[in-house]
Amino acid sequence: MTASGAVVLDDIEARPGSTTSLLRTLIGLYLRPLGGCITPAALVRLAGDLGIPAARARTAITRLKQRGLLVVAPDGALELNPAALPMLERGDRRIFAVRTMASGDEWMLVSATIPESRRDLRHQLRRRLQFLGAGAVSAGLWILPGHLEDEVEQLLAELEARAFATLFRTTDPKPADPLPIAAARWWDLAALRAEHERFQASLGDLDETEPFAAYVRLIDSWRLLPYIDPGLPRSLLPDDWPGERSVQEFTRLSSDLAPAALAHARSAVG
Repeated sequence: MTASGAVVLDDIEARPGSTTSLLRTLIGLYLRPLGGCITPAALVRLAGDLGIPAARARTAITRLKQRGLLVVAPDGALELNPAALPMLERGDRRIFAVRTMASGDEWMLVSATIPESRRDLRHQLRRRLQFLGAGAVSAGLWILPGHLEDEVEQLLAELEARAFATLFRTTDPKPADPLPIAAARWWDLAALRAEHERFQASLGDLDETEPFAAYVRLIDSWRLLPYIDPGLPRSLLPDDWPGERSVQEFTRLSSDLAPAALAHARSAVG
């Protein structure tokens, strides 16, 4: 909630592989191309194609309504909450158009001073900046790729925190340590490596003969990574960094599976 009481829709709601996360991924992928609405029965049926029992699917649907992703139309159909569209469009850009920084690209610094009385806002801002791929330079100071400026502005507006933040741009940050050492301190590279390894391991569980289930599970397993991994320049990363392989595997599988998966969804919904 913000100071005005509005619900802040969150891109990252559940860990990959959970029922709620799979349903959220399914909805984000297909409700817009299917016309923006779907009957509860059809959504439960598609969840069944992912191996999710009907009772668990209905529970997850209720949870997603409570979180503001879905609203119930007068005829009982499920519709996307219009307020969720900016979040889904942001997800499209992150998930399907991965950007990697090159040496010399601009960085953005976000300096925020949140009043002590707004610890809740301080926590939300820190958490959401981390999910934009920001590194923590110090308390109240974050660094992230300059091309994410629009997303930072959108986030600050959503949290009603713009008045507390100042944004800077630079192409030449100069920490006391060499930049690769500082980057390893600003970002938790071990945790990012573990997420890439988790994603790559999950690919072995995909059954490409069932393209709908395989594609939804691919996107669900992948969609966290483009948020938390800022795509640092290669010069700042270890020689054996797994990020490039993750992007290559995702791109290949997504291209192979997406058309048949969409055709299945259209057929199942009728």
